Amino acid sequence: MHAPRDTAGPSRRQVLFTASATAAATALTPTAAARATEPAASPAASTEARGTGPAAGRGTPALDAFGLSEVRLLESPFLANMRRTSAYLLFVDADRLLHTFRLTAGLPSSAQPCGGWEAPDVQLRGHTTGHLLSALAQAHAHTGERAYAEKGRALVAALAECQRAAPAAGFTRGYLSAFPESVFARLEAGGKPWAPYYTLHKIMAGLLDQYLLAGDRQALDVLREMAAWAEARTAPLPYPQMQNVLRVEFGGMNDVLMRLYLETGDPAHLRTARRFDHEDLYAPLAAGRDELAGRHANTEIAKIVGTVPSYEATGDTRYLDIADTFWTTVVRHHSYAIGGNSNQELFGPPDEIVSRLSDVTCENCNSYNMLKLGRGLFLHRPDRAGYMDHYEWTLYNQMLGEQDPASAHGFVTYYTGLWAGSRREPKAGLGSAPGSYSSDYDNFSCDHGTGLETHTKFADSVYFRSRGTRDGVPSLYVNLFIPSEVRWRQTGVTVRQKTSYPSEGRTRLTVVAGRARFALRIRIPSWVAGTGREAVLEVNGRGVAARLRPGTYATVERTWHTGDTVDLTLPRRPVWTAAPDNPQVRSVSYGPLVLAGEYGDDDLATLPVIGPRSLRPVAGTSTRFTALADGAPVSLRPFHEVQHQRYNVYWAVTPDRGRAKEIARYPLDEGAGSPADAVGAFGDATLAAGADWADDGTGPAVRFDGGGGHLTLPPGLLSALDELTVSLRVRVDALAPSARVFDFGYHKDTYLFLAATTGGGRARAALKIAGMEREDYIDADGPLPAGRWTHVALTLGGGTGVLHLDGAEAGRNPAMVASPLLLGVTTRSFLGRSQNSTHPFLKGAVRDVRVFNRALTAAEVARLAAD
Repeated sequence: MHAPRDTAGPSRRQVLFTASATAAATALTPTAAARATEPAASPAASTEARGTGPAAGRGTPALDAFGLSEVRLLESPFLANMRRTSAYLLFVDADRLLHTFRLTAGLPSSAQPCGGWEAPDVQLRGHTTGHLLSALAQAHAHTGERAYAEKGRALVAALAECQRAAPAAGFTRGYLSAFPESVFARLEAGGKPWAPYYTLHKIMAGLLDQYLLAGDRQALDVLREMAAWAEARTAPLPYPQMQNVLRVEFGGMNDVLMRLYLETGDPAHLRTARRFDHEDLYAPLAAGRDELAGRHANTEIAKIVGTVPSYEATGDTRYLDIADTFWTTVVRHHSYAIGGNSNQELFGPPDEIVSRLSDVTCENCNSYNMLKLGRGLFLHRPDRAGYMDHYEWTLYNQMLGEQDPASAHGFVTYYTGLWAGSRREPKAGLGSAPGSYSSDYDNFSCDHGTGLETHTKFADSVYFRSRGTRDGVPSLYVNLFIPSEVRWRQTGVTVRQKTSYPSEGRTRLTVVAGRARFALRIRIPSWVAGTGREAVLEVNGRGVAARLRPGTYATVERTWHTGDTVDLTLPRRPVWTAAPDNPQVRSVSYGPLVLAGEYGDDDLATLPVIGPRSLRPVAGTSTRFTALADGAPVSLRPFHEVQHQRYNVYWAVTPDRGRAKEIARYPLDEGAGSPADAVGAFGDATLAAGADWADDGTGPAVRFDGGGGHLTLPPGLLSALDELTVSLRVRVDALAPSARVFDFGYHKDTYLFLAATTGGGRARAALKIAGMEREDYIDADGPLPAGRWTHVALTLGGGTGVLHLDGAEAGRNPAMVASPLLLGVTTRSFLGRSQNSTHPFLKGAVRDVRVFNRALTAAEVARLAAD
């Protein structure tokens, strides 16, 4: 979202949740509570109600999820997180959230307005109420506690009252929102109001969850009225105009409308849902193209989540292929070490990771939706264990840790920053630090909302079951290793999972009741492949002979009896994983857990340099380590456990020192054709946009016209160098501030450049990695000389940068923060132009470009200049 800038006894669930459930039954007024009706039996009491309605059968999933009422979480960090969030569900004053709904509908309200994104003057107001409805329904379905259902019904009744009052307030029948309907007129006219359909989607999804999970039929009535309004609103719009409307974030309108169609069979909902198919996103994906760079990540992810129910509703495989292509592209080419994606809420070019680190990476809403997408895809394609591998990885390394364990109300962060020294801290408010947690009434960001849902539905993906049978034998899928118990009513079997995973690398499944023949399919995580060892699976203490391949599900088919046990042991060792854009920057994981360095209150200016061989386990612990980073000891522990302090996830690793050499040389003396690397290590350079060959009497050179001409160098010239020298000869024909002699990097926030002059009249070399607060720079006393050839050499190494002109030192910075090691592959490397499109092009010429893998001495630079 765009930011403004167990089984016997009375009730097992009562034992787990009495403390929070008795805190408050409802925060609504007595009058509103009195209007709430008793629920009918939930249509999804024992199943997820996925594809079971009148319109089911076209794109039927291969697997069914167990209903939240069929799986019970046992003691674990997941249950602890759920308790905290559940306490907030009962605490939050619903009248305050309803305040702007009532005023908009012309109804009285004396409640205190909320702050943050729910403030009366914020266009997104109302979205949290939808999330709250979903979370209350999930909490009720899982625990059976009436307090959650009662509060949900009262909220629905109040919303129904607002909806009934809408026509008298001048709105179209069925309209329900906390802001006026006129916003949609502005949207249809080509304006860009802040995501009105996004907000309606949250409310509609909450109402559907209240019906499916809590059995509230009034919620379905209100939802149908909203869907009819959406049909009436969108039907008159010509296709091009509707596609233009879809350029403004609309959440999962296609998702909720398709799910409503699957439940009711009403073709109007199908028609409306398909109007939210955004071809600008879908078409490239259908063709297998990655055109995600520059797109707002969660806007697009939510659209793709809706393609799975679209396939279920229509049987059109294009939808499922789009979903799979998107998921695969994002997971493999746009995701960080913890499984999340986006920097500053945007997708970048594929495989740019280190070059796009900051304290606002990995928006948590993105991962909430990516897990929904991967889960939906796996239900259709259970042969693809990778969906659940990513689900587990992201669940542990991002979603579990987004919540503050010290918060009684389960406050969460908006982003999970991954730049060195990022932190998660207890600050609140719309304008607070990126890693700050949410609050009771002054935040209400999209992640505050999705957090309510994330932490009340952990039980929904631990186990799945086959929808049909193979040779008459059903299957039970064990996807996640979370302490829990599943009651499989169709077989009469109850299975309990006891584990300390991921603190320990093992889990045990026990048939605690029942007798049935079925195939147990248990996931062997793909991360096991990195350990170089094999997993071990035992049934009743005897090993299973089959090889257990990482990234697949192992299958044991037999007649199971009460008391049977299955033990899975997963080998673990630290695994260092290189970033795709910089092999010398790595993250370290242990089993499914990404490890982070603990830095307390120490601010980090850049990524620490670590010695991987120095990593040692801490005696007496199972997942804690120490290592040497920047020459000092640092403690590492699972990332989700690191709260209220600064941390580091990505580490620089010094390359093995090879012999000193010139690694590339482009003499630029060909006079025609493409310039070649005389060393032979890299490909040809390319003359572009007006660059040409010229000879001013001193020999051939490449000339730039100042109007777009430049030279593109191949990627990777500066990769894996912790020190370097860039040397060339340049003739500047006209001085223009910020015109680049060279610029290596990825974009305007990750670079190594030399500018002929700045606005201050000085030649400047600068190095910056995205995430650094300020660039490192080296200034000369004046600009590069104009109208004549000048030898320029830049040396970097050991924390010192030196700029040489014609063999003499012209500027020095002995306190460089960043190392050139952090530059990585540098996919955008130019002579004569900047990566920043607002900067002028160089007017002049260059020749004799050289790159060395060390910082040359002053004498060596002088000799180069004299040659």
